[in-house]
Amino acid sequence: MPFAWYIGWNMFFGSNTGSAGGKSAQPGQFGNYYLRELINSGGMADIWLATEGENTYALRRLHDGLRFDFLARRRFLRGCEVLAKIHNHDCVIGYYGHGKIDGALYLLMEYVEGSNLKLLYSSHDPVLLENVANIIIDMATGLEHVHESGFMHLDFKPENVLVTRNASVRLADFDLALPIPKKPKKLSKNPGTPAYMAPEQLLREPLDHRADIFAFGVSAYELLTNAKPFPGETPAEILKSQMNRSNFIPPREHNADIPADLETLILKCLQQDPEKRYPFMGLLVHELKAALYV
Repeated sequence: MPFAWYIGWNMFFGSNTGSAGGKSAQPGQFGNYYLRELINSGGMADIWLATEGENTYALRRLHDGLRFDFLARRRFLRGCEVLAKIHNHDCVIGYYGHGKIDGALYLLMEYVEGSNLKLLYSSHDPVLLENVANIIIDMATGLEHVHESGFMHLDFKPENVLVTRNASVRLADFDLALPIPKKPKKLSKNPGTPAYMAPEQLLREPLDHRADIFAFGVSAYELLTNAKPFPGETPAEILKSQMNRSNFIPPREHNADIPADLETLILKCLQQDPEKRYPFMGLLVHELKAALYV
């Protein structure tokens, strides 16, 4: 049976615009593709609405200013290669190919008519209010598929969750994804978005796929309560909120219409100790569907 509840929509999220890596490309021919409209521009790449004949795609292109940035190129290519292995799922953005045209790296993806969850949230879009339960379930199902394919996302957040006009979900942006280690492993680099990082990630301690489960908990909490569970302007402030939870506000104190079982699930995702979180997403998805009567 469908499930919905009232959510306040006062929190503002800004779009991710600007081209820190260099001047954006202009509309026009790009190899066999025609770049028609700039959909979004982030710190590393532009995403264009592109066509080839009658076919329409989303084309992600590395900024020209990063052509000789080894780390940026490696991350971009890693994201392409991971997506190529895991895209065959309803809740993951479709993959059509990647390569290089005139020295510029690109990724050809499914074009989704919609927006990311962060922007929908900022625009008070009714699609979220009407479909929030299914969106949360699909977010979890997509992340379950990523993990079962052998990868951890490591940058799971609302900005990387695309929502179509009919409320279908697509996970995107796998630039930071890595194979799930056999046991928690310390990363040599620590990129990502601090507000969604697990304590072990902020502390630069060994981690595994359960860091994604924490990030899912943060995203779900935020979507349902209009607040972040662990506020802070800097990584240090966020970590302090995570470690000292005397001021932590349970989700139902923000929104009493959240089912008690769903609150319990979110709180388990947000456990400071990864051993106390869900061991894998499959179990979380099963309990999530039960909590939302699906």
